[in-house]
Amino acid sequence: MKADDSATPNGVIAVDAPTAGPATEPSAGSTAGTTAGSAAGSANRGGVVLAGLGVVAFSLTFPSTAWGLESFGPWSLVALRTLLAAAIAGAVLMAGRVPVPDRRHRPGLLVVAGGVVVGFPLLTTLALQTSTTSHAAVVVGLLPLTTAVFSSLRTGARPPRAFWVAALAGAAVVIAFTVQQSGGALSGGDLYLFGALLVCAAGYTEGGRLAGVMPGWQVVGWALIVSLPLAVAGAAIALPLEPVRPTAHGVIGLVWVAAGSTFLGLYVWYRGMAEIGVPRASQLQLAQPMLTLVWSLLVLGEKVSAAAPVAAIAVLVCIAVTQRAGRARHAG
Repeated sequence: MKADDSATPNGVIAVDAPTAGPATEPSAGSTAGTTAGSAAGSANRGGVVLAGLGVVAFSLTFPSTAWGLESFGPWSLVALRTLLAAAIAGAVLMAGRVPVPDRRHRPGLLVVAGGVVVGFPLLTTLALQTSTTSHAAVVVGLLPLTTAVFSSLRTGARPPRAFWVAALAGAAVVIAFTVQQSGGALSGGDLYLFGALLVCAAGYTEGGRLAGVMPGWQVVGWALIVSLPLAVAGAAIALPLEPVRPTAHGVIGLVWVAAGSTFLGLYVWYRGMAEIGVPRASQLQLAQPMLTLVWSLLVLGEKVSAAAPVAAIAVLVCIAVTQRAGRARHAG
């Protein structure tokens, strides 16, 4: 007799011993288990695709900002970027009839707005006036570690020793890289980048906390709405003072950092993260600095120094260690 293969509800293939009786039909539980497993696998694949699209969108932020600076001054670019992104967010929130957040959540939204929507874009844009995008990509590659430190301080979590060793090693790599690239001392652009790390990590940490009580894309949407008055005032002041030289590159860069990086990228990132979980999504984000280096070479034609990919890979290894240490502590 030929062995009869059937799928158990947990997805493991079981091989029954040969029997003399007639073949039996698959049970309802077996069919339901197979269907549920297929649905879960499909959701996981969809989540990976969404989170991956978010990482690609984020990796294009610095090259797009460099393009935008061809047409706009740094203050004008950030103000217009926030205005366009807030307009998109407002339309989506209104279409979904999303209620206004509770008063108790508004201080947290102000932190997200100040760190993610205004602070990080402004400081990195100022930095890119003197720093290359490849240089900035390596420095900002430390963001996951910085966010983890802020999160630990904010929530009172106590990561294992391996986490802190890897975090300090990653910080040392980035500092050594920036000093070496800047000729032995930190430049003004480097100071802007390190400031961007701090404010963005604070915004990510607070946004992560708020995402526990409302969908993450709504956190981003309301943070953009909160930033709207400041963006209007900034545009009114900066546009008359800074030269505006519209070019194809400049307009494309502005549209991408507003619609692609600030809104769409965060939207698909949070959707993907909700489906596959933070640990798996974080592993995908490890590719972001290397992707930015590739775009810097292909899109901007920058000469990437030999130290840049080496430093980026070293930071990637440090982040991978912190991820493993964090998961081990969580499992324990």
